[in-house]
Amino acid sequence: MSEPARGSSPWARSPVQRALKRALDVAVSGAVLAVSAPVMAVTAALVRAQMGSPVLFAQQRPGIRGEPFTVYKVRSMRDGDGPDEERLTSLGKFLRASSLDELPQLWNVLRGDMSLVGPRPLLMRYLPRYSAEQARRHEVPPGITGWAQVNGRNALSWDEKFALDVWYVDHWSLALDVEILVRTALKVVVRDGIAREGHATMPEFMGSTA
Repeated sequence: MSEPARGSSPWARSPVQRALKRALDVAVSGAVLAVSAPVMAVTAALVRAQMGSPVLFAQQRPGIRGEPFTVYKVRSMRDGDGPDEERLTSLGKFLRASSLDELPQLWNVLRGDMSLVGPRPLLMRYLPRYSAEQARRHEVPPGITGWAQVNGRNALSWDEKFALDVWYVDHWSLALDVEILVRTALKVVVRDGIAREGHATMPEFMGSTA
């Protein structure tokens, strides 16, 4: 497969497909939010009972072009300063394994902060740590799922994950998004690649090793 020319990404030159992607985002996220409302209500009650308030975790994350927005997730950890492994509850592990903690991000998709598919929005403090190549992951909107998530998720190293994110930027199409959504549904069913070996979550990205 030939590589697209730099500075001429599919995202930049495909306004019609971008419009169709946005229409798909709105239709699917709105439908899933409506259908999953009872599940989210039960989940919120369980989180409130086990971990207290707030039920939702809100944090600034970088969106397209690195511009910040507030992302929402169902809380999966107790408050405190201990390591993630100690603060992650049994309920939190289940929410992450089933991806139920990601459901509130559908609101971010409806708002236009995110897309259903794209590189995952990480931490604001990572922005100056990216290499110029890795930073290209911000040329498209962030997503709830992405090419890296269906090719290893948190079982990947940071360098592997960012390489997959940039591949997605260079090869984006609506057909690829549909493929990723289908593969994501299968990943959720088998609960594959939820965590990096030896870590409850991904270790912090400290900078490129390239």
